[in-house]
Amino acid sequence: MSQTKIGLGLAALGRPDYINIRPETSIDKSVEAFRNTAFSTLDEAYHLGIRDFDVAPSYGLGEQFLQEWNDTRNYKDVNLSTKFGYTYVADWEIGYSGKHEIKEHSIDKLNEQWDISKALLPNLKIYQIHSATLDSGVLTNNAVLSRLHELKEKHELKIGISSSGTEQSKIINEAQKIKFDGIDLFDSYQVTYNIFEQSTYSVLKELIAEGKTIIIKEALANGRIFRSDKFKVYRPAYNYLELLSNKYQVESDAIALRFIIDYLEPKLVLSGASNTLQLKQNLKAFHFKLNDEEITILKSFAISPQHYWQERSDLQWN
Repeated sequence: MSQTKIGLGLAALGRPDYINIRPETSIDKSVEAFRNTAFSTLDEAYHLGIRDFDVAPSYGLGEQFLQEWNDTRNYKDVNLSTKFGYTYVADWEIGYSGKHEIKEHSIDKLNEQWDISKALLPNLKIYQIHSATLDSGVLTNNAVLSRLHELKEKHELKIGISSSGTEQSKIINEAQKIKFDGIDLFDSYQVTYNIFEQSTYSVLKELIAEGKTIIIKEALANGRIFRSDKFKVYRPAYNYLELLSNKYQVESDAIALRFIIDYLEPKLVLSGASNTLQLKQNLKAFHFKLNDEEITILKSFAISPQHYWQERSDLQWN
């Protein structure tokens, strides 16, 4: 069986609006309700054996929730990861019309956000550049890279990047070139990968072979793996996912997660669950294994990165 673990990402737990397709039409979006849900989901995740938790300052109050939970539970065996580079600016305004998060990959932003994120130590194990891009220049910013190397050495951290968009493979290739004293700066790569977006498969398999930590995010394509009349192009995929769901007696999310576990075999796949019920459904991915024919058919549902990312950018915050 694969050594892949499922971790919990807090993107949907820390802010009232998120780019996702919510099955619930009305939920309590107060800070108190979200804090309670975050804590109950974190507690349930730990109870169910999850030890890896991923967050970012731009996930609303997600980093604060995780820090409070970490401090009050005081577990010694959890592995936390966070990022720098995006700031949450929607300020918990429901239906906020502007950009909910602003990207800034500067040395000042790194130092500002590290000052807060360092409270997650010593359980903080991976520190990442949030959605590194070629355009932002962060992979050629010597001040930022040197500071990350300094943090890596001082706190025995793994340094990583997360990536999004059509140029994920190019971004990863550029990151691989960055070394200090002949040693790779980046040990961890958090990448969007799912049934519909498989463009990074080859480069990720190379990194896995090199012993790098591969973390998969958006494994459920922001909810697009669930049947929706909005996405008629995915009807064949929906039909097949439901066929497998019936065969293995799980929901489509578990099939989508199991595909990544069996086909890619990364170290970690993040659940983006927004409550304990979704989390339990996700973890049913460990109850079965796909066969080669099923993996081959699921592979066939990949679409072009350009179409995938354009479609994602058109999704609404809700």
